[in-house]
Amino acid sequence: MLPFWIALQFLSSLPVSLPGMPTPAQMGRSVLFYPAVGLLFGLLLWLASHMLQGTAAPLHAALLLALWVLLSGALHLDGLADSADAWLGGFGDRERTLQIMKDPRSGPIAVVTLVLVLLLKFCALWVLVEDGAGGLLVVAPIVGRAAMLGLFLTTPYVRPGGLGTALAEHLPRRAAGWILLGCAGALGMAGSWAVMAALLAALLVFGWLRQLMCRRLGGTTGDTAGALLELLELTVVVALAVMR
Repeated sequence: MLPFWIALQFLSSLPVSLPGMPTPAQMGRSVLFYPAVGLLFGLLLWLASHMLQGTAAPLHAALLLALWVLLSGALHLDGLADSADAWLGGFGDRERTLQIMKDPRSGPIAVVTLVLVLLLKFCALWVLVEDGAGGLLVVAPIVGRAAMLGLFLTTPYVRPGGLGTALAEHLPRRAAGWILLGCAGALGMAGSWAVMAALLAALLVFGWLRQLMCRRLGGTTGDTAGALLELLELTVVVALAVMR
């Protein structure tokens, strides 16, 4: 169970204590449990939505969004902000893009991107809440974190010595493939046509974003992985709201 606790500590703000510094092999195995962390997030959101029944829909949606951000500690939103600044400020140059990603400051492009993503997520949650579709909240966190597993499985990590290097180099590749197939199958069988449409939309967006990363950087970084997660979660909740 140690790899799961490593994944939970890395991907969440929940109070998790580890017995010591994980080894690179343990870090690599922890990526296999990213979808499980997504499932935990989704169940917590579903439970919160159930407890908020009777609350006005806008407030209900806002509280769910706040919980969603708090659960991850805004880790992936930070990656999205850094990636947005770097992608436009890099002017197509690989080294300049990577350099801007290291800058902890956020420019106007990052701020606008975060506002738009959170606004769209809030509106989609509002629609789902009004329709009483709280159970669908489980889907997006699973897809987002399974996508990170898929990204590390299929895409080179381009910052030598970074944390992602251990994740990518020590990821059990065959097990990762089976877990991704299992996630897709479980969501497909348990969901409706709306869930199937959301999964297809997420797959298309994943392919497009991965192509952009490979074309500009030759692979992925921690920031672009976080950006991918946020944009795929957004894709899923918007697709579910549209297809309700």
